[in-house]
Amino acid sequence: MVDDAELKRILEEIKTIAVVGCSKDPAKDAHRVPKYMQFHGYRIIPVNPTATEILGERAYPSLNEVPIPYDAVDIFRPAADVPPIVDQAVHGPAKVIWMQLGIRHDEAARKGEAAGKIVIQSRCMMRDHARLFGGTILE
Repeated sequence: MVDDAELKRILEEIKTIAVVGCSKDPAKDAHRVPKYMQFHGYRIIPVNPTATEILGERAYPSLNEVPIPYDAVDIFRPAADVPPIVDQAVHGPAKVIWMQLGIRHDEAARKGEAAGKIVIQSRCMMRDHARLFGGTILE
């Protein structure tokens, strides 16, 4: 379990976030959360095979196709889809693999941790950032 001091350190250190499952739909959390993070100074790299651009950034079909270095992978996909995403993430540059609120996959998390990644499960990056840094949650 990651405590608040560790969460704050992580959110201070990461600058670029690859968001797997980033949505084009402004009503979805998979759009609102990356938009909030972008508003607060993070670079967002959308990963969505059905989009060419989200939040003004070029979208990529998979993590393997992202040519830009990124510090964290934020996952907005059902738990059943997590293992192949983590497989890609462990071979990528991210130090952190973050599964959004309600998303857990303990076996994939263990694999990420065994590869030296910090793995966070079932937490909302936006809510943790807002709580720890006083950011206003975008509606």
